[in-house]
Amino acid sequence: MSLTPEQHTWAKRFRWISLIEGTSFLLLLLIAMPLKYMWDYPLAVKYVGWAHGILFIIYIYTVFPTAHKLKWNFSRTLFALIASVLPFGPFIFDRNLKNSQHVDL
Repeated sequence: MSLTPEQHTWAKRFRWISLIEGTSFLLLLLIAMPLKYMWDYPLAVKYVGWAHGILFIIYIYTVFPTAHKLKWNFSRTLFALIASVLPFGPFIFDRNLKNSQHVDL
């Protein structure tokens, strides 16, 4: 599928947000939570959790306009939403998006 310049911009923006949100989720799960529960350092979860929460909201907020601009069907939009709550989900969705719409960063 060939993208218009505007669609390409939307896809690149969404991919950046997706990768940053996915990374923040992994930092929360793999670094901040062990620091809190294994080494009794709850501030890591507080700060990383806040950052991840804000990034998660931005991700969800951008799914719908991106889906509209890129003409995603219902299942792709649902896949994007489900990916946001699964560890490594945004990375899997990103690979799928990159392969199907030929979008490079």
